Amino acid sequence: MSNTVHDPSTFPPHPGPEPRFRMSRDALRASLWFWPTCASLAAVLLTLLLLQIRPDEDAAWARWIWPTGVEAASSLLQTVATSVMTAATVTFSLTVVALQLASQQFSPRLLRDFARDARTQIVLGVLLGTFLVSITGLHGMHPGRPVPVLVVGLVYVLGIASGVVLLFFIGHIARSLRVDTMMLNAHQGCLAVLRDTYPESGTGEVQHFPKPDGGTPVPAGRSGIIQAVHAKPLVRMLQQLGLTMRIEVQPGDHVTIGTPVARVWSDDGGTVPLDTVGEALSDAVDIGYERTSEQDVALGLRQLTDIAVKAVSPSINDPITAAHSLGYCADLLVDISRRRLGPEGEVDDDGVLRLVTVGRDYRYFMDLVCSPVRRFARSEPIVLTAVQRLLRDCAANAVNDAQREEIRRQSSLVLEDTSRDMAAADEREVRDMARRVEEAVAGDIATAFTDRAGETRSV
Repeated sequence: MSNTVHDPSTFPPHPGPEPRFRMSRDALRASLWFWPTCASLAAVLLTLLLLQIRPDEDAAWARWIWPTGVEAASSLLQTVATSVMTAATVTFSLTVVALQLASQQFSPRLLRDFARDARTQIVLGVLLGTFLVSITGLHGMHPGRPVPVLVVGLVYVLGIASGVVLLFFIGHIARSLRVDTMMLNAHQGCLAVLRDTYPESGTGEVQHFPKPDGGTPVPAGRSGIIQAVHAKPLVRMLQQLGLTMRIEVQPGDHVTIGTPVARVWSDDGGTVPLDTVGEALSDAVDIGYERTSEQDVALGLRQLTDIAVKAVSPSINDPITAAHSLGYCADLLVDISRRRLGPEGEVDDDGVLRLVTVGRDYRYFMDLVCSPVRRFARSEPIVLTAVQRLLRDCAANAVNDAQREEIRRQSSLVLEDTSRDMAAADEREVRDMARRVEEAVAGDIATAFTDRAGETRSV
């Protein structure tokens, strides 16, 4: 590897935004329009095909589907189209209310979860599909020709289905607006990404890879937030060119065009083809305008932390919700403690290390949860006790000394941030839970979790 240090002023000129259209699978899932549009187009095509089937009026199966004439069929289609469009308007209105409530009262980062909701997309797809089938069928109604009974039958079935899904959607949206449902969804989504991103580890070890001096910095081709890093195509390119790369950003990071996001070394110390490497890196790293949960474990914890911080704000003043949110965070942090964090290495087909991606460590995740909550809730004993309770749960599941030391650090920071205006009795409760944290860190689990009547587990 070359040890030449490159000055940032030698970077190539800032490239413009990527001209090609790119949309990931996660982005399609998060769009309210994509799947309903697909369902609507499929409905229109099916209707156009069924309009070609016009059996004679004396056909028994046709009279069983629709026993009357064109005028009655047209009236049915008009009624269904009008009613379904009204139902679709109500559905859109309720969805907008849900998005507004989630953004203002809980977290703006929850909006993507609402947009990704498959149930909402199914309801919209059924309603829009029914509407388009009805108006397309109306266009094919002619007084002098037989009734396209299959279209009428399809509209009849879709009209009933639209009523069913509308009732289902009202119940679903009422359940989704509950803060407990939002916290559960954020927790489950984060846990799924966590298990896909970080391998299990009984000791919570952190891998270390050699980091040579120098290297050629590779600038970002566009500004935005890192959404995903696809390592395999990048490794193939590095193997072909005889290069080694270290990516110094990760999902969730914001990058600015022209700033270094990676460093590259040549196996033989030769010149690095920066244009080729930059293009390959741009293809392998998804950059967008918002964070996504595809590879970003920290996003789920950020959502739960946002709920806790909003809950302790003067406008909401709901410390119990904050404490419950911290309970979900505790479960995620316990799972994180049993995973291999830090950088990961990728080898080529010959077993040569070609790519190193940086990773978040245990302290990052602990700071992510504990720091904002203890700052905003410094005078609320219920929430500060909940933070200490979280730390006690983490201490009971810590797998190495580094984790235990970090838990001690976080507990001491909570005590330092505790407001001096707090009542003496309330401060004693917070300090008592801090004592239990220390007992759990020391291994005395029984004492740490023993109290009079389950007081240290309830709020």
